[in-house]
Amino acid sequence: MRGKLRLATLGALAGWLISIPWNGCHAAPAAHTDAEVHAFYYGWYANPDTDGHWSHWDHSVMLRGGGSGAAHTPPDDIGATFYPAAGLYSSNSPDAAARHMRELKRAGVGVAALSWWGVRQTPDKQVGMILDAAAKEGLRVCFHIEPFPGRSAATMGEAVAHIVGTWGGHIAFYRHNGKPFFYVYDSYLLPAEEWAALLKPDGANTIRDTANDSLMIGLWVKEGDGKALVQGGFDGFYTYFATDGFTYGSTSAHWPEMARFARANDMLFIPSVGPGYDDTRIRPWNGENTRARGRGAYYDRMFAAALEAAPDMISITSYNEWHEGTQVEPAAPKSAANSVYPDYEGLDPYWYLDRTKHWADKWTGK
Repeated sequence: MRGKLRLATLGALAGWLISIPWNGCHAAPAAHTDAEVHAFYYGWYANPDTDGHWSHWDHSVMLRGGGSGAAHTPPDDIGATFYPAAGLYSSNSPDAAARHMRELKRAGVGVAALSWWGVRQTPDKQVGMILDAAAKEGLRVCFHIEPFPGRSAATMGEAVAHIVGTWGGHIAFYRHNGKPFFYVYDSYLLPAEEWAALLKPDGANTIRDTANDSLMIGLWVKEGDGKALVQGGFDGFYTYFATDGFTYGSTSAHWPEMARFARANDMLFIPSVGPGYDDTRIRPWNGENTRARGRGAYYDRMFAAALEAAPDMISITSYNEWHEGTQVEPAAPKSAANSVYPDYEGLDPYWYLDRTKHWADKWTGK
């Protein structure tokens, strides 16, 4: 899953937000830049006009016991609770990529974290197009490395070498303090000893002090994952899931302690905030993890908690993960046949982009 919280009333939340101190023990806002606000970005959508087929908009229903049920049938029936205001675009469209980067810039995001599924799964042509679109808006792109087929520490080393060798010279390729930067989704799938071979200076296949030396950010899921991330040689950790309370790492009440752990171990702490969560169009059995948006109250609460923890960076789940209802990309209401898609509870379609900008500006001290 990508993603029980009781939302406060809007009035109570507003009062609580006003009461939050923005100095004292917190990191100085001036120390942060747009490049430290990241948004997870998905390039897996396809449509017949651009690609000759549907992909992901027709996501199959996932059965609780494993396997898949019936697929959705676009354009009226899609695998998402919300419907994109821009229509069912293709991620291979330069126009779509350009619009996405403009919207991320509008939102105050400095880095798009591109979901990457391996050399043969994520077309180089698409990656280059996204990098070019980001460059035109002054944005950067890092890579969110997914558990691609055959992923191991050894193939991760090959993946890093491919990415750095192919795109490391692009103006939009993101580096932090001079080093390439990678999120590693579900890093816990490999034992710490295997990661250490790649990420520790004395590892058998280490990337440290080589041309491919990079900052590797692992996923903190369970309570004890911090120790494993240190043992594996990771440079930091993120929490990804937009459901507050779904995992130990995604529970915002744990973020201050996780931030202290990061500082004690010279690691980067990057909490992930989201506007809500609803994946019931593809996982109808997963309603317990739904988090209502509350006309933006949930997003405000998550962002406030992230800033309160004084992290090194903030990541947003997500710009456009429509299946799980975590997107901040504009949505529009739609009714067709047996499918009804809501708007953002009467808010402007761009409200979540602009609210992201509001919080990003607090973070960067603008």
